[in-house]
Amino acid sequence: MARAATVTLPMNQILRHIELLRDKVPDWTAYPFSIPAVAKLERLELHPRVTFFVGENGSGKSTLVEAIAIKAGFNPEGGTKNFTARNRPSESRLHELLRLARGARREKAGFFLRGETMFNVSTEAEQYRDYGWNNLHEKSHGEAFLWVAINRFRDNGLYLLDEPESALSPQRQLAFLGRIHQLVRAGSQFVISTHSPILMAYPDAQILALGQDGIREVAYENTEHYAVTRSFLNNPQRTLNEIFDAVESLPSDD
Repeated sequence: MARAATVTLPMNQILRHIELLRDKVPDWTAYPFSIPAVAKLERLELHPRVTFFVGENGSGKSTLVEAIAIKAGFNPEGGTKNFTARNRPSESRLHELLRLARGARREKAGFFLRGETMFNVSTEAEQYRDYGWNNLHEKSHGEAFLWVAINRFRDNGLYLLDEPESALSPQRQLAFLGRIHQLVRAGSQFVISTHSPILMAYPDAQILALGQDGIREVAYENTEHYAVTRSFLNNPQRTLNEIFDAVESLPSDD
């Protein structure tokens, strides 16, 4: 399956690369430095438009996006740089030992959005109602997310997103891809952790797979997410039969 045509846009990015200060890591056996992708991290170049972090649960992709966001000046629980609420601090120490290399251009807007703390972002946004914020608690999770993306993501912005698909139906993911494209064409840069084969299909994006061997760039069609989804959709009954047969062969609890 061919991807959409390459998007030709300016290359003057906001974030150029990240670097782990390896000589300052206090304990390689402690979280998050014990995660293989983090343990092998040295210098990682970021795409000027869209970088995706993909991998299994526990691979470190959310941890890495979080660390980049905090180092870039965003609140660990999400929001703009003006958001300050801290309901339950849970961030790792990775941001303390991360160096961000910035380009000549600075962002004019930005947002760190993570699905698991969207409720907290919605709560803090209530104090900004006089500045045009809707009452996000009156919207569904997906509606609130898209409202933020449409109304609070601005041109020339830096956007760090942790698994945004958790809030979005497949149709809404497609709508969000359209919003990403609008903002990219207007000079914005995105760093996104995701499991969604829909989102990572964005053309000319960099897909970085995190795993036991570290971090490596991978083509869209070579991602496990694409392969598994395609195999299932091509023959869902066969896939289900294989899963159910495997379960039935396991010993019972009796």
